[in-house]
Amino acid sequence: MILIFALREQVLKRILRLSYSKINFTNIAVNKAEEVLIALRRVIRATDIHSRYLAKTIGLTAPQILLLQTIEANQDAKISEMAEQMSVSQSTATNILARLESRGLVCRQRSTDDKRKVHVSLTEEGQRILANAPIPLQDRFTVQFEQLEEWEQSMIISAFQRVASMMNATDIDASPLLHLGSIEEAADKDHTKNQSKTGS
Repeated sequence: MILIFALREQVLKRILRLSYSKINFTNIAVNKAEEVLIALRRVIRATDIHSRYLAKTIGLTAPQILLLQTIEANQDAKISEMAEQMSVSQSTATNILARLESRGLVCRQRSTDDKRKVHVSLTEEGQRILANAPIPLQDRFTVQFEQLEEWEQSMIISAFQRVASMMNATDIDASPLLHLGSIEEAADKDHTKNQSKTGS
C-alpha cells in the first residue's frame, strides 16, 4: 500500500514537472508588458479625446482652464506665484495669460499702490466660461486618487515613476496636467472651426 502511494506521488511530480516545463514564460512576460503598454495607450487616448472635447466645446486647453481656476482662487497673486502653483515656468504662465487676455477672459491692471505689481482677474466672460467648463481630466483623477488608501497611492506613484524611468523620461520637465502637446498651445483654432460648422 505504501509502495502504491509512493509510486502515485512520483507520477504526480513528474506530470507537474512536465506541465511546468511546457509553460512559455517569455510569452507571459510579453503579455504583461503589452498590458502595461495598452494601459498607457488608453491614458494617452483619453487625454487626447478630452483635449479635443475641451477645444470643441469651449475653445480652451486644460492648462488654460487651470490658469483660470488659479486666477479665480488667487485674485491678488503675482504671475510668478500662479506659475508656481501650476508647476510651470513664469514665461509659460505669461504666454497662456496673453492668450486668455486676447480672448477677453482675463484682464490685467497695475496696482495703484505698487506700479511694479500687476493684478490679474477674470472678466465676466471668463467667469461664465469657467463656470460652464467641463471638469479637467486631472481633476477627475485627483478626486479618485485621494479616495484610495495611502498604501495604494504609494504603490501607484512608485509604479509610474518606475515606468517613467524605464522609458528614459525621468529628466523630462513636466507639470501635473493631462494634456498632449505644448502647454502653451491654444485651442482657439479648433473652437473657431467648430463654431463655423455650427453656424453653417
